[in-house]
Amino acid sequence: MKFTEEHEWLRAEDDVVTVGITGHAAEQLGDVVFVELPEVGTTVTRDDEVVVIESVKAASDIRAPIDGEIVEVNEALVDEPGKVNEDPLGDAWFFKMKPSEPGQMDEYMDEGAYNKFIG
Repeated sequence: MKFTEEHEWLRAEDDVVTVGITGHAAEQLGDVVFVELPEVGTTVTRDDEVVVIESVKAASDIRAPIDGEIVEVNEALVDEPGKVNEDPLGDAWFFKMKPSEPGQMDEYMDEGAYNKFIG
């Protein structure tokens, strides 16, 4: 698992990368009340806005951490956005993507480095 400075996590499984936000990010957001997901089949470039999250405190965007194509979205979050607060590193992933440049993940932090970053 890799982590970005924007508090996203990335987990590679075979040739697909799952993306979500960290527990730290979910805690900072407060209670999530709305999630807008991208369309499956959308091609994104690193730093494109992909997901919109609204909480009781603020609205925030999730940006694409790497280049690639969105191959699946977590539709359960549309009906139950609170899952983001309950299980940010598990069931509350946002989207899965097929990376066009898998090496981009190497630029991100491992868990130890991320914990120091938020420490």
